[in-house]
Amino acid sequence: QVQLVESGGGLVQPGGSLRLSCTASGSIFRDSAMSWYRQAPGKQRELVASISRTGSTNYVDSVKGRFTISRDNAKNTMYLQMNSLKPEDTAVYYCNERPLFSTLQYWGRGTQVTVSS
Repeated sequence: QVQLVESGGGLVQPGGSLRLSCTASGSIFRDSAMSWYRQAPGKQRELVASISRTGSTNYVDSVKGRFTISRDNAKNTMYLQMNSLKPEDTAVYYCNERPLFSTLQYWGRGTQVTVSS
């Protein structure tokens, strides 16, 4: 079965950086659209960034210019480089995979990112 494992979260001061990773197994990673979502306490889960199987990217307005999504198909891994972090970026960040020609989608268990001084 498909498994997604996130890593790289933690506590960082405002203005700092973190790089999240999501490693997939059990799927044809190169044929999947991949995304990062986040959910802050008391708020709905929101799409942060996505990357298609061809490498096209999209970002929510609040992270444009600060976050960069990328993928390494040889390592079955997706990344989220987060710079200039703000307290409002604090959330649990989830990895999402949507395989080509499938209505299914898969989620990781999430990694906590806390931005605080």
